[in-house]
Amino acid sequence: MPNISPRPPILYSCYHSRSREGEQFIPEHVLSYQLAGTLTTYDGTREQVFRPGDLRLTKRNHLLKFNKQPPENGEFKTLSIALDQDTLRSFSIEHGYQAPPHPPAAGPAIVELPTTPLFQSYFDSLQPYEQLAEPGNEALITLKVREALLLLLKTRPELQDVLFDFAAPGKIDLEAFMHRNFHFNVQLPRFAYLTGRSLATFKRDFEKIFQLSPSRWLQQRRLQEAHFLIKEKGKAPSEAYLEVGFEDLSHFSFAFKKMYGVAPSRI
Repeated sequence: MPNISPRPPILYSCYHSRSREGEQFIPEHVLSYQLAGTLTTYDGTREQVFRPGDLRLTKRNHLLKFNKQPPENGEFKTLSIALDQDTLRSFSIEHGYQAPPHPPAAGPAIVELPTTPLFQSYFDSLQPYEQLAEPGNEALITLKVREALLLLLKTRPELQDVLFDFAAPGKIDLEAFMHRNFHFNVQLPRFAYLTGRSLATFKRDFEKIFQLSPSRWLQQRRLQEAHFLIKEKGKAPSEAYLEVGFEDLSHFSFAFKKMYGVAPSRI
């Protein structure tokens, strides 16, 4: 039986605020059902919108920006099942699935799925999750996660190549990847991992391509994008700095003025 991770494998999410924006790295595959509110995601190339009743599989090792919008006078709610690598390895041995001989095509970070009657019944059975999460129900939770896998493979059998691909990311086109993902606020080791490189190789390859260090290039590229968003798209600096991957507004303003000779609020 796979180890139960600190993060519950079945997670009921509920937000009361007007909206919640952010970004995150997805370390494991996650099957999610939208109960209420609207989720908008962006993976660097594609924006997707999910509404109540929508079902999705978010693939591991991806960067995502998200906006969670509750309904009017309501709450944003999702039910998610984490499909961790230990669970998938155990399942693949038990049911005879093998890792694909070649890595599957990249595709979007999120796969949209049909909400079949079987899936609808499954998620209905998870509604009283507060009771399911109590100590002593670990075996039941493991069973429900495996049930989700069986339903997923019955609905979309071709996803076995995604689910049972246990390899680390392979070496990919670094220039294209960075132009697509520069606005994600992640550390260099994460960028290196996602491009299939050690940190030292990432830095060496990066400087060979861009003629700048990764940190220097990232700051310049983010400032260029922020300038475009403020001047051409009418974004406020307080919005733009987050969109392009800066953590702190004051640091962004200082760097922007140093590069362009004027504060972002003056553009």
